[in-house]
Amino acid sequence: MNVKKFTAPTSREALRKVREALGPDAVILSNRPVDGVVEILALDNDDVASLASPSAASGMDAPRPQLHMDTPDEADLRHPVERHPVERQFDDAMATRAARPVRTAPAARAFEAAPAARAFQPAPAAPVFHEEPAPHTYAERRVAAQAPAAAPAAPAIDMAAMSAMMAAAVAEARESAANAAAKAATNAAAAEMHGMMNELRAMRGMMESQLSELSWGSAQQREPNKAMVLREMLGAGFSASLSRYLIDKMPAGKDAATAMRWIKTVLARNLTTMANEDAILDRGGVFALVGPTGVGKTTTTAKLAARCVMRHGADKLALITTDAYRIGGHEQLRIYGKILGVMVHSVKDEADLRIALKELRNKHTVLIDTIGMSQRDQMVAEQVAMLTDSGANVQRLLCLNATATNETLNEVVRAYQGSGLAGCIMTKMDEAASIGNVLDAIIRNKLNLHYISNGQRVPEDLHLADRALLVDRAFRNKRDAGSQLLDADLAPLMSGLGNLNNDRSLREVYVG
Repeated sequence: MNVKKFTAPTSREALRKVREALGPDAVILSNRPVDGVVEILALDNDDVASLASPSAASGMDAPRPQLHMDTPDEADLRHPVERHPVERQFDDAMATRAARPVRTAPAARAFEAAPAARAFQPAPAAPVFHEEPAPHTYAERRVAAQAPAAAPAAPAIDMAAMSAMMAAAVAEARESAANAAAKAATNAAAAEMHGMMNELRAMRGMMESQLSELSWGSAQQREPNKAMVLREMLGAGFSASLSRYLIDKMPAGKDAATAMRWIKTVLARNLTTMANEDAILDRGGVFALVGPTGVGKTTTTAKLAARCVMRHGADKLALITTDAYRIGGHEQLRIYGKILGVMVHSVKDEADLRIALKELRNKHTVLIDTIGMSQRDQMVAEQVAMLTDSGANVQRLLCLNATATNETLNEVVRAYQGSGLAGCIMTKMDEAASIGNVLDAIIRNKLNLHYISNGQRVPEDLHLADRALLVDRAFRNKRDAGSQLLDADLAPLMSGLGNLNNDRSLREVYVG
């Protein structure tokens, strides 16, 4: 134990000296004023820790005495050896401990039960400890305390497993790169093939157009009557594809008059009409008039209602309107119903329509006036589904505007086709400059023409369709623009049609 004395004029200065010499963990033994100064006796913290353990020179630091169970000889008993005081204190402590009852553990009992086995077991070697010299000064101890602890021993690395993992990773990377390269090559080949096919199609179309133009030019020179018939058909409003198809199928060697009669006969033969109105008036059923806005559905419904009332009476007819969108739309039909003495029912959705049709199932004829909407409106499909799933056999009649173009009429038919149309009604015939366009759409789409409407009078302006009369009127009311087509203009027009054999609507046209 090394006690040091520090003096200073003040206590603060004396404590500073202690801290510098012994560190912040020094133990203050005394602090008193002596002759006008402050005297502090201090001890190093390590010296205080050494007081708890025996010094190397004391007997307490000796190894633990071994107890030998051997019987002492008589000389030792007659002349006992003077023992060290520390040994006597240790013997007393062991005797006191032995006097206390000790609970024997199962492992201890097993150990005591096998003394013979223990006799032959070699004693374990005593561990050897290497004690490092302790630092003497506070600065050395501080440096030793701040030194990082020795890093634990690194675990052994399995180089074979590491090599196998690296080899697997490299193989997987190579396989991914190979797959990516193969996929890129496949995509490039597919893109190249697609571009090549597009070029081939373009070349084929160009060659067909050139060959068709050359063929039409040579045919026009050989048979000028075909060019005259073609101009007549285009002037009547028929499409270029149907006109070219019939011209190609027309027998050769006919003069102009005979060729026109042949064309009219073929058109009339492919125009399907209703022979008499008994199919509607006498058979009865549920009929819904559909079509775009402004084609005359409500007026046509009133005309059909008047015909039914005149034949069967007002009590056999019922009217339903779904036109709740247009302002005053249902009022127009209510006025017609009031004049005819027929009740008009208004429905909004499929549920109302089901209820109305169930209540009116005893009626001979039920006419439904639907709301008009554009053929490009998505609600057209919903309207078709509503009528189809209404629970009754609703027959849809499409109203075709005779003033519309051929392309518009074909688009309307495709939009309202659904699962099938029962027929069609040609409206606004009195306003059309030519009716070849609507006849063309009816022929190509295989529609059954029920009536033609040529005015606003109810019910006078509704007539049964006469095929021959309609075809003859189409050529009599031909457009002036068609008659002004030159022979030089026909060749490019015909060459742009391509292969007409791929048109499904033309393949069903019966030539005879």
